[in-house]
Amino acid sequence: MTIQDLPDYMQNPETEAWLARLQKRKAALAAKRVFDVAASLVILTVTSPFFLLLALAVKLDSKGPVFYRQVRVGRYGRDFRIFKFRTMVQNADKIGLSLTVGDDPRITRVGRFIRRCRLDEFSQLLNVLGGSMSLVGPRPEVRRYVNAYAPEYMATLLVRPGITAPSSIAFKDEDKLLEASSDPEKAYVEQVLPPKMKLNLEYLKNISLWGDIKILFQTAAAILK
Repeated sequence: MTIQDLPDYMQNPETEAWLARLQKRKAALAAKRVFDVAASLVILTVTSPFFLLLALAVKLDSKGPVFYRQVRVGRYGRDFRIFKFRTMVQNADKIGLSLTVGDDPRITRVGRFIRRCRLDEFSQLLNVLGGSMSLVGPRPEVRRYVNAYAPEYMATLLVRPGITAPSSIAFKDEDKLLEASSDPEKAYVEQVLPPKMKLNLEYLKNISLWGDIKILFQTAAAILK
């Protein structure tokens, strides 16, 4: 992979410097991928009965598919469809904001429980197995927010997006933070996105398998708290 192989909007000096830096961490990135696949297989195998019960609860609670397959921007700027247990009414993205803010009326009864326990992200283990995501990495954004990235933020698209990240832990209650804003999307782009991206770049700087394992434990502790 060279800077010329990336989409035009990613071709800048900052991204090129990060690309060279990450190419020196090929062994760490390979170990990270092996861990992702092995851990995802074990988790899905052990929790498959609960996975099926959760899918059934979503289906029985409201009309619509079990999964919400939203298009996100992944590694190297390529679009992919993320697996999330559906927590909102069908076609919620067509009747409201892309963001979920506070006590959103589009959220279903089962959806509120799923969101409170962060179980909607659980199905992204399927994305991890498929290779479009990692257990740990910068959270994938929709294209409209990627279009708002500053040049240095494009470097976060050099690695697989993750189910969790330090930025996810720090901003686990961002919907509540945005609820007070008269323009949640503007507040997200101007106030929330910059500090999240700085945390994502810090993650890239120290990326490692052991670092990922530590972040997974921190995520579990944050959810239980």
